[in-house]
Amino acid sequence: MRRAFCCMTAFLAISTCTFGQATSSDTQTLQALLNEVRALRQDLRVSLNRTQASQILLARLQLQEGAVARATDHLNEVRQKLLETHVHQRELSNELKRTEEALNTGNNTADNPQVLQDRMKHIKSDLEIEGNTGQQQQTLEIKAEQQLRDEQDKLSAIEGQLDELIRTTGSTPDPSGRNRP
Repeated sequence: MRRAFCCMTAFLAISTCTFGQATSSDTQTLQALLNEVRALRQDLRVSLNRTQASQILLARLQLQEGAVARATDHLNEVRQKLLETHVHQRELSNELKRTEEALNTGNNTADNPQVLQDRMKHIKSDLEIEGNTGQQQQTLEIKAEQQLRDEQDKLSAIEGQLDELIRTTGSTPDPSGRNRP
């Protein structure tokens, strides 16, 4: 009986040690799994942040492309008006020359010299108005060109940010703070 009691005590002591060792191994395994889950969670956060940043940049890119298109349209409109003003100025200049020639040569017997002189004054007045309009339109053209350059610069900056985001998307941060492929 004593012998059975000693065997049983030895058996229980050995099995207790075995359970203690298994618990240590399970704890290490659980700790490794927990660390891996934490790392995956961190990677997921980084990925979500990059996704949000890329969505925001894409929205900004679309808005800026619209701003560039509007600035381009405005510049084209200003240039068209300036061209029309120059054409009208040339027409007025040609009409003024014809009127001056008619007055100097006296060939046009149907028109009174006073009528021709009044017509010349009117044409000169119109030319002066067109000249002022042309100067204002040139100023508007310069401003529209500057606005277009500014909008294009903003667009380039956003495209640069997108390019940088694309470059960094291929690598994920290492827990040590360095990027890994």
